[in-house]
Amino acid sequence: MAEAKLDGMRVAIIAATDFEQVELEEPQKALEHAGATTRIISNKSGKITGMKHDEKKDQFDVNLTLDDANPDDFDAVLLPGGALNADFLRLQTKAQEFVRRFDQAGKPIASICHAPWLLVSAGLVRGRHLTSYYTIQDDIRNAGGNWEDREVVRDRNWVTSRQPDDIPAFNREMIKMFAELRRPARQVA
Repeated sequence: MAEAKLDGMRVAIIAATDFEQVELEEPQKALEHAGATTRIISNKSGKITGMKHDEKKDQFDVNLTLDDANPDDFDAVLLPGGALNADFLRLQTKAQEFVRRFDQAGKPIASICHAPWLLVSAGLVRGRHLTSYYTIQDDIRNAGGNWEDREVVRDRNWVTSRQPDDIPAFNREMIKMFAELRRPARQVA
């Protein structure tokens, strides 16, 4: 099967400091390899720090703050996990509004590990099928979602995975879904 191409697609990556580094870095590489342009969006400007479980790792440049980012400027969103990152972002009104606008527009959302917490707090999981890190399955179920213990779950415009071990399947399904749900490129004046 030929690789899905995402040339011209703009992908927002929403993360705060202490995100699980491999869950941002590996999907970002896969997206860019497929031709997408990615931008890291965070609650603050400057740099955010990745984690490997509970160990600090590398720093990443923030391209836009949540205050400055416009969901209409992006075609898809990637939500990396990490318990500290996800627990912080779920309380950020701007992050909730960003994913709500994406979901209302039917734009693709890819979420891994603890990142579905943002979807829960945004009030989006009722009736949806998804997976996550196993420790937040009760939160998803209590919010009306249908949690499944599978490496990757796709439900309409969402693709979710459980943990770093699932990244190969997550990347494959994310790129496939992004290509399928791709909208025609915007006209540039």
